[in-house]
Amino acid sequence: MPSIPMGDLQLPPDAGGLVLFCHGTGSDHHSPRNRAVAQVLRGAGLATWLLDLRGAADHAALDALLDAIDAVDDNPSLAGKPVGLFGASSGAAIALQGAAARPARIATVVSRGGRPDLAGACLEQVRCPVLLMVGALDQQVLELNRRAATRLHCPYKVVLLEGAGHLFEQAGALEAVAELSRQWFAQLMCREQLQSAAEALSL
Repeated sequence: MPSIPMGDLQLPPDAGGLVLFCHGTGSDHHSPRNRAVAQVLRGAGLATWLLDLRGAADHAALDALLDAIDAVDDNPSLAGKPVGLFGASSGAAIALQGAAARPARIATVVSRGGRPDLAGACLEQVRCPVLLMVGALDQQVLELNRRAATRLHCPYKVVLLEGAGHLFEQAGALEAVAELSRQWFAQLMCREQLQSAAEALSL
């Protein structure tokens, strides 16, 4: 039996899909930044599952994410519905590795201030569209995201958020992250849009 990670699963009525959140090192499902984004996504009719991967080594964290993905269809309210992944900081690498391992189940990946470079060779195996959001003041991470993006063989977009740092603590920065995430997931997790993913890159 798979070991399903602990976390916070929230199901709005008639959810159109599910977004799984992968937190960075030292964080967990209580992360106020990710919870703020999750609230906006639920307002758009998407279920959210903030996973608790804190303390897990990279391999164990990936295994836990895959167990969670595999368990989605056991929930009658979510069975067969699109699944997206949201990764922050080092959690973005885990999300991308999960997308590479479950290409038939993952509709898209969104990264906030992430380290996609840590996904290694899995970057070249990702097939779903990817959104990489980076604060303009976070120059080192921005360069790492741009380099990682060149290794992707899927539709992707790198979005630079002006005036934002690594933690998006500046006024309006987190709200911008939440709104961009809402737009991206809402487009790519509608079945009609999955047939023409490139259209989402017009965001």
